[in-house]
Amino acid sequence: MLHVVHHPAYVVPTRAAGTFLHDKYALVMHALRASHAPMTEHLPEEMPRRWLEAVHDPDYVEEVLSCTVPAAKVRRIGFAVDAGISRRSQLSVGGTWLAAKLALRHGYAANSAGGSHHALADTGAGYCVFNDLAVAANRLIEEGDAARILILDLDVHQGDGTAALTAGRGDIFTLSLHAEKNFPTRKARSSLDIALPDGMGDADYMDILGRTLPGVLDEFMPDLILMQAGVDAHGEDRLGRLALSDDGLLARDRMVAREARRRGLPLASTLGGGYGADRAAVAGRHARTVLALGAGLHNAAGEAAGHGA
Repeated sequence: MLHVVHHPAYVVPTRAAGTFLHDKYALVMHALRASHAPMTEHLPEEMPRRWLEAVHDPDYVEEVLSCTVPAAKVRRIGFAVDAGISRRSQLSVGGTWLAAKLALRHGYAANSAGGSHHALADTGAGYCVFNDLAVAANRLIEEGDAARILILDLDVHQGDGTAALTAGRGDIFTLSLHAEKNFPTRKARSSLDIALPDGMGDADYMDILGRTLPGVLDEFMPDLILMQAGVDAHGEDRLGRLALSDDGLLARDRMVAREARRRGLPLASTLGGGYGADRAAVAGRHARTVLALGAGLHNAAGEAAGHGA
C-alpha cells in the first residue's frame, strides 16, 4: 500500500504564467491516482509555529505568517507570499513531517509537495519559503522519533538551505548530488557534496551514486532517510543541466529504495524540483518516482517496525 500525504491547499491558483506553477501538485496526484496503485492519502496539518521557529528566524516566520514578506525576499523566493502561499508553505512542512512519521510505521511514504531545500534561516529563496526537510528532521529528533537522519538530496540544484540550517549537527547528515554550475551560484557546505558536470547521463550518474550512497549509509547509520526526490536532473528539464533519461531516474530511485530496504531503513520522499512547459510530463516523472520508491520499499514495513512511530 502506497502512503501519500497531500492537501488540496497545496494547489494555489496563480495569476500569471511562470517557471513555478503550483498546479503541479494536483497533476502529480492525478497521475498517481490514474496509476491505480493501491494508495492511502493522508491529510497534513500546518506545522506549528514553534517548530518553524526552532529552525527559522522568528521574525521571518512572522513575515510569512502575516504575509508581510519584504520585496527583496519576495524576489529571492520567486513569487509573492499571500495567504494561500503562506498556508501552503506551513502545510508542506507539516506534510514532510507526517510523511516521515508514516515511513517509520510503513517503510515508505511520500509528501506530494515539499523539498524546499533553498530556504534559509531568515529568508526563502529559489521557490522555497520554509525548509521542510530541516524543520521535519529537527522535530523528529527532538521528539525522539529518530536519533540520526540522512537528508539525501538528489535534486539537480544543491540543497544550500538545508546544508546551512543543519551545519555542525552530528545527528543530521546532508548528502547532495547536484549540477556543479547550476543554481545556487554560491554553494553551502553539505556533509558531503558531489558536484556533477553539465550533461552527465545515466551511466556516470548511477556509477557515482552507487559508489557514494552505500558508504554514507554504512558509516553514518541513520534511523531514517529524508529524500529530496527532485526530477529536474532529467535531460528535458527546463532548469536542469544534467541529462538523465526516464530510465535513469527510475534506476536512481530503485537504487535508493534497494539500499534503504537492504538496511531496513524507512524512507520518506519529498517532491522537489521539476520544470518544463509540458506540465503533465513533469508530473508524470514525479509520480513515477513515488511509485518506484514505493514498489522498492513496500515490503519493508516489518523491517522498519523496530523504529516505531
